[in-house]
Amino acid sequence: MQPRRLKTTFTIVTAAAAAALFVGTTSTYAATGSGHSATPMSHSTHTAAAVSPEASTAATVRAVLTAQLVDHVWLAGNALDTAVLKGGNLKDPAVMGAVAALDANSVALAKTLGSVYPKAQAPFLASWRQHIGFFVNYTLGKATKNAAMVTKAKSDLNGYRTSFGQLIHSVIPELPADAVAKELIPHVASLTAAIDAAVAGSPSYQTKLAAAAAHMPMTAQVLTNGIVTNKHLDGNVDGTAATVRAVLTAQLVDHVWLAGNALDTAVLKGGNLKDPAVMGAVAALDANSVALAKTLGSVYPKAQAPFLASWRQHIGFFVNYTLGKATKNAAMVTKAKSDLNGYRTSFGQLIHSVIPELPADAVAKELIPHVASLTAAIDAAVAGSPSYQAKLAAAAAHMPMTAQVLTNGIVTNEHITN
Repeated sequence: MQPRRLKTTFTIVTAAAAAALFVGTTSTYAATGSGHSATPMSHSTHTAAAVSPEASTAATVRAVLTAQLVDHVWLAGNALDTAVLKGGNLKDPAVMGAVAALDANSVALAKTLGSVYPKAQAPFLASWRQHIGFFVNYTLGKATKNAAMVTKAKSDLNGYRTSFGQLIHSVIPELPADAVAKELIPHVASLTAAIDAAVAGSPSYQTKLAAAAAHMPMTAQVLTNGIVTNKHLDGNVDGTAATVRAVLTAQLVDHVWLAGNALDTAVLKGGNLKDPAVMGAVAALDANSVALAKTLGSVYPKAQAPFLASWRQHIGFFVNYTLGKATKNAAMVTKAKSDLNGYRTSFGQLIHSVIPELPADAVAKELIPHVASLTAAIDAAVAGSPSYQAKLAAAAAHMPMTAQVLTNGIVTNEHITN
């Protein structure tokens, strides 16, 4: 495939976006834009005895940062890829919508840090936006074959790692500046690799973007350890319960982004499922399904195969919904919605059979927002709406709640107390 080239100069566009701030001992989330939120964090070192370990402050901080940082990679990758597809036209509505969704996530991350360290919110946001600008410059350089621009962007990103490490260390002394800077090496390397694939029009793009997102849970864990130590918060950041919740959060958030990107790619390719880009996106999505099944199977081996079959089935229903919408086939849309509704029931029964502590109807009910929010994003994709990325971010924002529900059942069933 021929590389796609940018025609105009990039600048970062900021958006006036509301994003709720995070963290606390609450067990539920509410999402605004691309942020994941809960009630403000308590700085107490004591937790009520009734609080399950996966709902501790430490586990919640780790889960929220995991979700927001994973979102960051997907939103950045999608915004840059959209700009490439639109020839670098930053005034294109799709590009502006994608950039606005990305900036809403930046604001949410800044508010997350600001909820614990208010004075750090503004400098963090300025620094975070700056590094996004360096990725933009790298993309422009690659797309226009401007080697000097690529070299400068890489140098800027390398320098950013140092300055960001110093900023975080100034706020959280328990985190050494050089350790934070080192932690960002894989972020820069993996996201630039994904950008290279996007500019080249490579079918591996979604897989490489997923690999970039896969580094973020580690960064979230490092930051959370620093915050929890500095603020003497309750809970075990590295404990089994917190880890299960963080892993499921990352994998379920990835699921939404990979599903949305695969379906959107299919729409852009006129429904040609044999197109290399579509096949690459579908392969990346299925790899995530396999990973989710293995996560469940690591605790309940006999459930791995039926979970994977069920999970793949519901993706097929979303595919049918997309095809129905794209071809204006009302009957196909109605059938797909009915299948998705039935899937919620069967999936609830499957999970209940594995984890009796989770009632089938409660699991089915938990999936209502997943179906509603992802079909809303699909509608936007088919319509070519600038709101697509924001709606896909809203769909991803539901996944941390699902992850916590599943984790609570596993923790209770397996008697995990740490």
